[in-house]
Amino acid sequence: MENCAMPPVKFTSRRTVLLCIFALTIATVLLAVFLHKPSQPAYITAPVRLGSIENAVLATGRLDAVERVNVGAQVSGQVKSLKVKVGDKVTKGQSVAEIDDLLQRNDLRTAEASLNEIKADMLAKQAQLKQAESKYKRQRRMLSEEASSQEDYEDAETTLATLRAQMQSLNARLVQAQITVDKKKVDLSYTRVVAPMDGIVIAVVTQQGQTVNSTQSAPTIIKLARLDVMTIKAQISEADITRVRPGQKAWFTIFSEPEHRYDATLRTVELAPESIMKDDSLASNSTSSGSGTSNASVYYNALLDVPNAGNRLRIAMTAQVSMVLGEAKNTLLIPVQAVHKTADKKSQVQVLTPDGHTEAREVKTGITNNVDVQILSGLKAGETVTLSQPEAKPAEGVFFL
Repeated sequence: MENCAMPPVKFTSRRTVLLCIFALTIATVLLAVFLHKPSQPAYITAPVRLGSIENAVLATGRLDAVERVNVGAQVSGQVKSLKVKVGDKVTKGQSVAEIDDLLQRNDLRTAEASLNEIKADMLAKQAQLKQAESKYKRQRRMLSEEASSQEDYEDAETTLATLRAQMQSLNARLVQAQITVDKKKVDLSYTRVVAPMDGIVIAVVTQQGQTVNSTQSAPTIIKLARLDVMTIKAQISEADITRVRPGQKAWFTIFSEPEHRYDATLRTVELAPESIMKDDSLASNSTSSGSGTSNASVYYNALLDVPNAGNRLRIAMTAQVSMVLGEAKNTLLIPVQAVHKTADKKSQVQVLTPDGHTEAREVKTGITNNVDVQILSGLKAGETVTLSQPEAKPAEGVFFL
């Protein structure tokens, strides 16, 4: 009986091994479950920050002087002297050039001689008229006394009437001669070319010694401009034209100083497109509207004034113009992609909480520039908003016993 019993030591050792294997398996599973935590959703986010925002109508324009004139000659002749050069400042009435005046002086002398001749004829005719009046009165008295014949009386009467008519003709010739003299004096004054306004000489077109001919049109001698104030002619699309108004604040940059902002003021917006100023294209488009519709864009010229005390701005420069519709400084900003409209047309954002979840929050928005939007209420600086929802990921593997 004692030889049939199993040794107790062997039974205990096998049981211990099984228990150890089971415990190790449980520990492995628990460790795998603990280490295999689901990852947090990946959001694209942006912080709520303080900054400045501006909503503006953008346009491209050209700079020009607020006043610019071509100073020309109104008489023909040789330019005897040119008294200015490019860059010179001139005042209104200042002489800028002189044209040889010999022809004009001779014309004036001829006209004055004709005037003096008519005046002399009038003096002689006045003496004859006075004599004729005396003779007529004498003949009338003698006729009443029957001391003279009817024929002598009529001769005296006819002579008086003729002399009076001649005096009227001389008076008319005198007026005409005086007009001619005045005109020749004006022509003589035109040989002295003067500046019509204060400004700066921006171009000299005609050189000294050159002959000008004013028969058909006044030849330009110099070009004069006021550069203390510049005007920008900017083209505004018809899509934006109702958003701008005179007196509106604006700013612009130029190619040589893209980082420098120049302030300007919108003076006016032209009532018709520039094409209407050049031709009657509007009428032609209306006439041809039955055969087809034109898709050409329509632009209106906006005129903006900008001070130019240092003459840094030049004529014909290109200006990138921003006409400000609204602006705010030191205000809360977030990207426009973060704002969504609810079913009841309210603005809403998704705010990322510290534990990695999101919460919907209603906000009140203000100015937008299509990149950022102003937040008037509903958020605080430093909070984080989401720009997009996380993408759905495939289910992770699960460990089973």
